[in-house]
Amino acid sequence: MKHAIVTGGTSGMGLGVAKMLLEKGYKVYATYVGPNFGERIEGFEAIKTDQTRREEVYRLIDYVKSQTDTVDCIVCNAGLSVRKAFTETTDADWDAQMEVAVTSHYILIRELFPLIPPGSRILFTGSQMGLHPHATVLAYGVTKAAVHAMVKNLVKEFEGTGTTVNAVVPGFVDTPWQTAKPEAVKQNIYRKTAIHRFASVDEIVGAFRFCLDNPFVNGSLIEVNGGYCYK
Repeated sequence: MKHAIVTGGTSGMGLGVAKMLLEKGYKVYATYVGPNFGERIEGFEAIKTDQTRREEVYRLIDYVKSQTDTVDCIVCNAGLSVRKAFTETTDADWDAQMEVAVTSHYILIRELFPLIPPGSRILFTGSQMGLHPHATVLAYGVTKAAVHAMVKNLVKEFEGTGTTVNAVVPGFVDTPWQTAKPEAVKQNIYRKTAIHRFASVDEIVGAFRFCLDNPFVNGSLIEVNGGYCYK
């Protein structure tokens, strides 16, 4: 059996990717924070891990090592957005966002590197905010730009192994985070998107599936944004 890790894997896009991996026969370890995850899914193990706390990331790594000798897929999906103006963003806000999106995933891949067999898949969730500046999420945008850069640089670390490293870069997706926004805000986003709606989770998961199935896609940022900012 193949083994996969999906960070932030109990809701939204992360859960969608995790379920796709289960369909492909993977055993999936998913991290989460917040309320306990109560859904029972065969082959799926939810591990509560606060990725702002480095000791919890190492605890996760030790647990995975105790359960398997190989990790065939790592999906670095977890992120953190603290929506504050630039001058109101604290050092702690900045550090937390960088820790989750960038540092914790760097540590995860580095520490599990000996367990990653040839032909594996490393996947990240990027963001349009890492490509297009946004007024109230500067730190988040910088973390996602760093994620995009990590994809490009990790390709060299896995050169010659057949293991690929890619990022799916969504626009706005129909998850609870987005659907909770006021209708006026959603309509403004729709007007900036050529398809005039949010993406479904399944549409984003399809891009992750493409990266899993195609062994020649490597070092790529796969934008799935409905034509965002086309005006």
